[in-house]
Amino acid sequence: MWFYWIIVPLAWLVWHIAFRIRVIGRENLIHDRGFVIAPNHISAIDPVFVVIARFWGRPMVIMAKEELFEISRLLNWAWRHVGVVCVRRGKGDATVVENTVREVREGRGALVFPEGTRTKEGNLGKLKSGAFVIAAEAGVDMIPCRIIYKGGKMRVFGRCTVVFGKPIPAEKLKLGEPRSAARLRECKALLAEELEKLLEENRQYL
Repeated sequence: MWFYWIIVPLAWLVWHIAFRIRVIGRENLIHDRGFVIAPNHISAIDPVFVVIARFWGRPMVIMAKEELFEISRLLNWAWRHVGVVCVRRGKGDATVVENTVREVREGRGALVFPEGTRTKEGNLGKLKSGAFVIAAEAGVDMIPCRIIYKGGKMRVFGRCTVVFGKPIPAEKLKLGEPRSAARLRECKALLAEELEKLLEENRQYL
C-alpha cells in the first residue's frame, strides 16, 4: 500500500485547491475497528472526496463499478493499489463481498455506495443491499455520509462538503439468519432517513 500513502496526500492537496473541500462530522469516524461508510453518489469522483475527507487511517476497501477498470491499464493498476475492488453489477460477485466482509471483520473499513450508481440530480436513489449485507455479516457499524456539491453538481473550483453522520450501531443492522427481507427494508429506511437528515441539517452548503 506504499502507493496509497503517496497518492492520498497529493490528491488531498490537488482536490483542496480544485474543489475547496469542507468536512463536517469527522469526530464520527471510527478508528479502532472495522466499519462501513455509506455515502450518497452524485459524481464518478465521489470516492476521492470521501477518502480525502477521512484522510487518516488504515486504507479502506473501496467498492467500485467495473467500468472504472476499463478506462486504461494504468488506471486499473492505480485503482488496485489504493484499495479499489471491482464490482460487477448484476452478476452476483459473491467473492468480492465475501472478501470485503472478511477484511472488515479484521478491522478494515469499507467504502460502499448503497445506491449502486450515480443520481446526477442529487436526490437519493433506491438503496441496494450490498452495504447492508457487508455491515451485517461483519458485525460492524455503518457511518452515513452525505456528499453535497454547491449548486447540486460537481464543478471544478466549486465547493464540496462531506458530512459524516453518527454511526448506526451494528445491533440495528442485523438481518437475521436466514436473511430477512423485512429487516433489510428497515435497515435501508434507517440509512435513507439518516442521509436525508444530514442533507437537511447542512442545506446551507447546497
